[in-house]
Amino acid sequence: MRTRLTTLAAALAAAVAFPTAAQDAAQGAALAEERNCGACHGARGIAAQSPMPSLAGQPAEFVTLQMILFRERLRDAPPMPDMAQGLEDGQIEDLAAHFAALPPGPAPDRGEADAARVRDGAALSQKLNCGVCHLPSYAGRAQIPRLAGQREEYLVHALTQYRDGTRRGSDTNMNAVMYGVTDAEIGALAHYMAQR
Repeated sequence: MRTRLTTLAAALAAAVAFPTAAQDAAQGAALAEERNCGACHGARGIAAQSPMPSLAGQPAEFVTLQMILFRERLRDAPPMPDMAQGLEDGQIEDLAAHFAALPPGPAPDRGEADAARVRDGAALSQKLNCGVCHLPSYAGRAQIPRLAGQREEYLVHALTQYRDGTRRGSDTNMNAVMYGVTDAEIGALAHYMAQR
């Protein structure tokens, strides 16, 4: 456990230390094409299939951190740990710059908003203070992901994992936030965020 924590601390330090000037979105685009990232995450970073997350408009630091966690096998979300093998730090930065530069947008099959669920999700978001870390627009920042326009079923999946303790971020904040949130509340919250 101590080795895992030491490795995680090193990964976090490396992600924070990456200079943004070294990121090359054009090289990241070429690498994303070479690695066929679009097969799951969409050609323009907007996932067209469930339960894949959209990466367009995600903060570069967030993508960088996640890719490091995958590469070091500290986060398990198949096939990503295998896909991240062999990537150098600069390549990860380039991929992150590419996805951060893409315009975010809703999933192509998002569907119509349910006013009651949007209202309930907005109220729960306010109660849980989601806008404090993810920003009031839910655009994310630094190592905190964008939630606005994300695939609804992906958000349900991720939030349920945080609540159930089967997923952890770089810390346990999300696990604490989601503790005791019901399935219905998670559904409303995910619907609200997906419709933003």
